[in-house]
Amino acid sequence: MSHSHSTSGHVQRLTPLDKTGLGDIGASLQLGLGILGAGCLALGLLIGLNGWMGVSEDFFWRSYLVSFCFVLAISLGGLFFVFVQHLTRAGWSVVVRRPAELLASNLRWIWALWIIPFGWLWFRGKAGLLWPWADPATMKNNNIAEWHLIEKKIGYFSLFGLFDGDFFWARAIAYFAIWAFLAHVFLNRSLRLGATGDRNNIAFMQKFAAPAAILFALSVTFASFDWIMSLSPAWFSTMFGVYFFCGCATAGFAGLILLCVRLQSVGALTHAITTEHYQDMGKLLFAFGMVFWAYIGFSQYMLIWYANVPEETTWFLARQVGGWGPFSLVLLFGHFIIPFIGFISRWPKRMPLVLSLGAIWMLAFAWLDLYWLIMPRIPHDLTQFERFSEAFAEFSDTSTHFFTPINFILLAGMVGLFGFCTLRSCRAYPLVCERDPRLGESLHFENM
Repeated sequence: MSHSHSTSGHVQRLTPLDKTGLGDIGASLQLGLGILGAGCLALGLLIGLNGWMGVSEDFFWRSYLVSFCFVLAISLGGLFFVFVQHLTRAGWSVVVRRPAELLASNLRWIWALWIIPFGWLWFRGKAGLLWPWADPATMKNNNIAEWHLIEKKIGYFSLFGLFDGDFFWARAIAYFAIWAFLAHVFLNRSLRLGATGDRNNIAFMQKFAAPAAILFALSVTFASFDWIMSLSPAWFSTMFGVYFFCGCATAGFAGLILLCVRLQSVGALTHAITTEHYQDMGKLLFAFGMVFWAYIGFSQYMLIWYANVPEETTWFLARQVGGWGPFSLVLLFGHFIIPFIGFISRWPKRMPLVLSLGAIWMLAFAWLDLYWLIMPRIPHDLTQFERFSEAFAEFSDTSTHFFTPINFILLAGMVGLFGFCTLRSCRAYPLVCERDPRLGESLHFENM
């Protein structure tokens, strides 16, 4: 429970940095992140596309998808936080809503990291390296045992008959357009509210939050189906979209905590964000990143494993043999058990340093979770049960390669560019919506 009260002097608690943005503060860090991001991403592309360091092209594209989905998840998590606050008309979160809006604003450009490289992959006719359904002729001619399942899904990816995957691409463009539109509307209206005090803006955002939630839910669900679940096109789970959404919430809330701590370290939001706000952000991270993640993950696993249908259980089997067995246990303990024990008390959530370390931990395991979803490959020999385990072990051992440098080079490239654009927004825009009618409530928020 919580209570709050407002005062007419609440604006005096804001600093000039809160009202005008960081200005020149953080310029050197922004530049460093930009150089790091561009340099590492360029190096990663050179290594992967030329096969340097023994990196195969299919491994490179999977690794690229992991790191892209990681920064995308942080942005989507920020967008989720924003519209949920408007949907519930929350007052406590006003002082942390702008940082979340700035995280979400990356959705306005992040499409380029997907459309350009994967468009080039498609143009070269090599999309089948990543998504087997994109090369149906090869799968059919090689008498793949799964073909009878995949053939019935081809229309979902190639509806218009223009080229293999035309509907897949149409949906991808629609996803990015929806996310960019939602992020732009909420940030733009929030800036207008802060500049003019016109309460029609807050009324609009509250009404717009409901259709935004529907668009968000549908687009995130189908994007996870298209980009991640279809890596193993014979496998299916109606809960997969919820699982991916949970990862977005985890990454978004952890990223928001770290951004707020960073902003306070340079003198912004020092009187606006208190331990009370950190406690509530910690609650959200605890609820979605640990409890809800474990609940959805177990529910999906239990239902599929109990039914014991080969087309479904193979996806989990590929993550339990060879090098992926210990990896799965590390993910279970690191994403749920350890942080659950560490953050079940209210006190770690009220200490910004401890909470920020927990947020870094959860971000690391959000990335590991995506690695676990994307990197394992399933052999297409489901009818040859006499060598079933051997085939999976072989695929597992050749797929794990967690410490391959390309994984971390691409991660550094994506995070560097993401950090550069986020800091640029923090320097350009006010960090608090100064004329929000619930600002006083947020500034004086207290947990019970």
